[in-house]
Amino acid sequence: MSQLLLGAHVSVAGGLHLAAARAREIGATAVQVFTKSPNQWREPKLDDAAVARFRESVKANGLLAVVSHDAYLINLASPDPVLWRRSVAAFRKELERCSRLGIPYVVTHPGNFHDDLEAGLRRNAAAYQRCLQAVAGPSILIETTAGTGTALGWRFEELARLRRLIREPWRRRVGFCADTCHIYAAGYDLARDFDGVWKEWDRIIGLRHLRCLHLNDSRYPLGSRRDRHAWIGEGELGPEPFRRIMRDRRFDSVIKIIETPKGDDPVRHDRRMLRRLRAYASNRRPSRKEP
Repeated sequence: MSQLLLGAHVSVAGGLHLAAARAREIGATAVQVFTKSPNQWREPKLDDAAVARFRESVKANGLLAVVSHDAYLINLASPDPVLWRRSVAAFRKELERCSRLGIPYVVTHPGNFHDDLEAGLRRNAAAYQRCLQAVAGPSILIETTAGTGTALGWRFEELARLRRLIREPWRRRVGFCADTCHIYAAGYDLARDFDGVWKEWDRIIGLRHLRCLHLNDSRYPLGSRRDRHAWIGEGELGPEPFRRIMRDRRFDSVIKIIETPKGDDPVRHDRRMLRRLRAYASNRRPSRKEP
């Protein structure tokens, strides 16, 4: 079996360069980070020394894959022209930071359309294309959503259409991140129809475009349209979908990131979730006495 590209979203408190050491501490080979505060518009100052420290730390800690996640305030499907332009500017800055930091992928939530779905898809696609044209390097990974409110991207057809609306050659830099909690909340039954869900994904989107998986169990039932993550194997999905993902050769080269609850001890809980997933991959039963 090839080396697992498995990790977690970790904190960058104290500096971006500390993320790699935190990833290594939990036994990760991959990591996801925010390159800025996800809940603020303010853009951070990123000098050459900070960039060098980050790049060196990734290498020193043996990470095989790094992805960023864009800020929560960004809404590239917004019908409000002021918010749309501000979101485009912020997303472009995210791509610019990732280009400097050597981060090849930016996970991005499709926006909320508020008015008309097709119009929202077109605004979202236009924003992605504008930013990809402006910044060379990083690819974007459009994340599946749970379908809360007017969020785009909860149906596979919407995701495929969003990518098709981006013209070549920029479309080549557009892939996808599938979140298991979001897919299940959107009504795709990974627990009871695992093969059927991925067959539908392949037919509509194409498995070749899947570059990242967010491995999260769901606190709420199938089709709830609610985005609430649970620990692996302890939510509504249960262990079987995760066991199958970890053993499915089609997903060997797909980056796998957990965003499971961190409780009062992030290191402990991330470490035990990753240990559990590695046990699934190796055909072992995870210990009942995980520390």
